[in-house]
Amino acid sequence: MKKHLRLLSAQLLATALVVTAFSGPARADTPDRDPQLAAEWQTAWDTYKFYKDVPPLPGSGRSRAKDSVSITINAPIKKVFSAYSNINNHLGMHSFLKRVVTHKSWTQAGKRNVNFTAVEEIPYEGTIVTSNTHAQQRIDQDGYYYETDTWSLPNVVTHQKIVFKKLTAGKTQVTEYLTFDADTTLIDFVVQGGVSSHEATQAGLKQAIENGDI
Repeated sequence: MKKHLRLLSAQLLATALVVTAFSGPARADTPDRDPQLAAEWQTAWDTYKFYKDVPPLPGSGRSRAKDSVSITINAPIKKVFSAYSNINNHLGMHSFLKRVVTHKSWTQAGKRNVNFTAVEEIPYEGTIVTSNTHAQQRIDQDGYYYETDTWSLPNVVTHQKIVFKKLTAGKTQVTEYLTFDADTTLIDFVVQGGVSSHEATQAGLKQAIENGDI
């Protein structure tokens, strides 16, 4: 039992990494990139509808928790927003994230929408556990914010809103508002792992942006 919980904790830590107004059905329609992941994304979207921000019902066995993390980056808001909102720039910011597969991107109602899967490889007792996090990102370039909804095993859903605020002296404040939905027995693992992962990713992006690496 202890071993199972340690493995589950590692999976949830990786799951919460991805950071993450829609009308009409979404489609993962680029089989030339990764047909298996595209099919998995579509199944997750159709089955769990993780874009719907509906709180778990009382007695359902699932719980919701919220938190936020914030960081100040010494760079202008346009530069920070462009670099930070590009999910591909998150590669290398956390050792588990190995690949991002974009299934579809389009613009609707002034927002850029991106359907993607983040592939994470988690070392565990001499082996590698692969975790696929399926997500939709909606970027509002005029409002300087974006939202990301994600789903991954074991039925963990996150709703994220990342807001960018212009500060004095050419600095930018980035605040991530995080909402986690998971089985009640796992919610503490999800929140702890999710917050720590987002903090680590924020620190990595801050360094890369300020150094001019991205």
